[in-house]
Amino acid sequence: MRTLFKNLTFWVVLMALAGYGLSMMLGDKAWLSESSARPVFYQAILQIKLWFIQLLRMLVAPVVFISLVAGLANIRSITSLHRMGFGTLGYYLLTTAIAAGLGLLVVFYIQPWQGGAVIADGNFGLLPDAGSSLRFIDAESSSLSVIGMQLLERALVNPVTAFLELNVLAIVANALLIGLLAVWLLPAQHVLFRLIERLSYAMHWLLGWVIWLTPVGVFAIMFDLALRISGNIVDQLLWFALVVFGVTLVHSLLVLPTIAWLFSGLPPWTLLRKLAAPMMVAFSTSSSTATLPVSLKCSQDDLNVSRPVAGFVLPLGATMNMDGTALFEGVAAVFLAYLFGVELSNAAIVAVFIMAMVSSIGAPGMPSGSMSGMQMVLLAVGIPLEAIAILLLIERPLDTFRTAVNVQGDMVGALVVQRFIGRQRGAGMEEGSQSKASNNA
Repeated sequence: MRTLFKNLTFWVVLMALAGYGLSMMLGDKAWLSESSARPVFYQAILQIKLWFIQLLRMLVAPVVFISLVAGLANIRSITSLHRMGFGTLGYYLLTTAIAAGLGLLVVFYIQPWQGGAVIADGNFGLLPDAGSSLRFIDAESSSLSVIGMQLLERALVNPVTAFLELNVLAIVANALLIGLLAVWLLPAQHVLFRLIERLSYAMHWLLGWVIWLTPVGVFAIMFDLALRISGNIVDQLLWFALVVFGVTLVHSLLVLPTIAWLFSGLPPWTLLRKLAAPMMVAFSTSSSTATLPVSLKCSQDDLNVSRPVAGFVLPLGATMNMDGTALFEGVAAVFLAYLFGVELSNAAIVAVFIMAMVSSIGAPGMPSGSMSGMQMVLLAVGIPLEAIAILLLIERPLDTFRTAVNVQGDMVGALVVQRFIGRQRGAGMEEGSQSKASNNA
């Protein structure tokens, strides 16, 4: 019981159910009218909700900027490792794109949550136009080229203006530019990289404190949302969770083992057996960073990956390779858009998944770390940040499984890069021996 009471997921679910239940028993939809006399306790709940959402908004810009720059700083040794570095990045981009593609197939052809709860109040109980004013993807656009121009226009903004206007797209663009320039121009031991590492640690620490405050914020948000929804939101959440779990399972049991089989010849059942230990650690800790020691040992002892390859690929993957996170954020954004009545064209949905892929880079390797990137995806199409509270009801159980798949993808990447490097060396040795033989002749 003592362990249970210390579990954040337990308190989030308990407070969410308490807020929903109390709203059903004590709430009155007449309170939603601005002209009605609202009880003092309901006004207090609205204030707690507003403060919590404002705290989330306050952290969006620094967390996204510093996490992306720190993620790029971790690849500063690519300039000296060349083939290993670019092979690793190529693998990470490939698997993340496949995961996002699976998510796209789901939201285009399988949407079991349709026909249920929809938020009734378009203002969501926040300040006027609090969600739409931050939107940088026109949800009604039907052409990728039009959306591309919109994204380009919003991205080419100086950093100061981007931070002041909470233009997350411009913040991402500036972070990528600054990070790439730093990696390209500065030596690996430069003081800037140590500063970025300290700032990243500080932001993750602060984000951890905010996460621990979520039960109170979730209680207030769920109390208010219960007054604004129609239908049964619990059924919709269960369908969403099943969809995400099923697609992530396909990625784990089919996509990643097939890639490992094609590149290394290791059968899928053998691969899953060898990766069982680190995946279980990732499942129990919900942290790819905390699983690193076990992943490094398993890669070297069971997969025969060399120490240099494992030492480069796995720490980088703990920061950049978030297949499950990209898939989850894309599907979640489309689900929440439906739930809040935000119309999305097909082109806008594709753009949402592209944003989910970008936001997964540099996501904190900690429990619920993807919630910082989730804010970026929600703001892209004008979905209110209070929607994150709905995801927190099921995010932690899904996060444990998603983290295990992320760690599996990192270790498969180490195996693929090891075989790739080995083939290149073998080819080089063969060419060398042939030239030597011809010279002797």
